[in-house]
Amino acid sequence: MQFHVLTIFPEMFPSPLSASLLKKAQDKGVVSCTVHNLRDYTTDKHHSVDDAPYGGGQGMVMKPEPVVAALESICLSLSNPWRILLCPQGTPLTQAKVAELAQRASLVMVCGRYEGIDERIRPFIDEELSIGDYIVSGGEIASLVVIDAVARLIPGVVGNQESVEEESFSHGLLEYPQYTRPENFRGMRVPEVLLSGNHAKITSWRQQQSIQRTRERRPDLLTQRGLRTE
Repeated sequence: MQFHVLTIFPEMFPSPLSASLLKKAQDKGVVSCTVHNLRDYTTDKHHSVDDAPYGGGQGMVMKPEPVVAALESICLSLSNPWRILLCPQGTPLTQAKVAELAQRASLVMVCGRYEGIDERIRPFIDEELSIGDYIVSGGEIASLVVIDAVARLIPGVVGNQESVEEESFSHGLLEYPQYTRPENFRGMRVPEVLLSGNHAKITSWRQQQSIQRTRERRPDLLTQRGLRTE
């Protein structure tokens, strides 16, 4: 899997991309992450990437020329690249969407900034994604969320692939409660079923707990699955 990020703030990426699972995945050659500075694709001496909006209004708007120039240059050497614009108006990022993106060979992500990007870049984008109904300073943080979530589903990134399959949202439910040593912590004991060694009972308990936790915290997920919320 190849990840390409187009941004005006490339300095935001070295630290998160050089630690934990993402670093190990890149070291093994399972994924590659390349950050491109949009200012390198400008043509004026000031390397301008934004300008005042037509019609007036607050803030600045990112210009279409450097974004499209970067997309055309980068995608030229990629096989079937999927071009993503990260913006609040996009499709909400879900685990199902993450699994869909993980099937692609390369993702090219454009990080929006300021008041957004000139509308005329839309024909050069395959999909718009949002990481939630809130506003962050730019698409850089959102792109890191996409990279991390998608990379986890690439074989060889997470050591135990079964643990990924059991995580929250993987089956449309929240994950069951987890426990480890000590067996008794300040009077709170590990449920007896987890100490029983009976794997069938443990599996059943975990399924029940998963549904119960989802009912309490995210009943909307049960509705989506056609399950009762009461």
